[in-house]
Amino acid sequence: MTGNGLLIPNKFRIAGMTVYHRQGQLITRTSHSTERRSNTLRQFVYRQKMRHAVELWKMLRFCETKLFTRHRTAYQGFMSLANRLQAVYVPDDGLMGHASFLMPGIPMSDGTLPEVKQQLGEVGGIAALTTDLEANDYVDGEQLLLYTAEQCIENKLPRVRFSMYGVSRSDMTETEGRLALVNEEFANEMKGWALVQVVGDRCSSQALVTRCNYYQPFTTGEALERAAQSYGGLTDPDW
Repeated sequence: MTGNGLLIPNKFRIAGMTVYHRQGQLITRTSHSTERRSNTLRQFVYRQKMRHAVELWKMLRFCETKLFTRHRTAYQGFMSLANRLQAVYVPDDGLMGHASFLMPGIPMSDGTLPEVKQQLGEVGGIAALTTDLEANDYVDGEQLLLYTAEQCIENKLPRVRFSMYGVSRSDMTETEGRLALVNEEFANEMKGWALVQVVGDRCSSQALVTRCNYYQPFTTGEALERAAQSYGGLTDPDW
């Protein structure tokens, strides 16, 4: 049970696979049952959210993931927050079961420092990631970590790749007393960003901001119906 009251199971079954967490690793194995399991609309949406959160974590875990400090493990912290994302629906065709999608709100950190409010915009006609960090309010021992996520298509498989590097206030531009990262890269509609403030063992809680809308066709009622049918349909009597 996490601090947010959400139970994250150590083991769960999805799409004919059993997935469990052991010693910091996600392990999968084939599971079989001759009995058709219940697959109500609510259950199906939950399973699709869980599937997507797992695939996002598989990509994020190669990056710095120690910033979910309000949870027993980074995995539990990420899964707790990522399961609140909008559901994306993909068919049970093997390959797409490993798809991940860049969307607003993917969690990058969860800590006790105040959130750094940030959004994509422009400064002086150049694309920028603007923040509410005050230019003259430096915090002793501060680190600023910029997470970047990119929506990639790899052999027709959508996947999100993550990277992270440190920036300093000297890398930022002051605009109306606030700090912004200014670069045409922030106009890229297949990328997203989150700037995390770290002071000692504390960090701010941040989620990705992005212009990417590639995920949207996978959120529709039609996408849900196609995906559900590929899993054998829903068991709701009124569906």
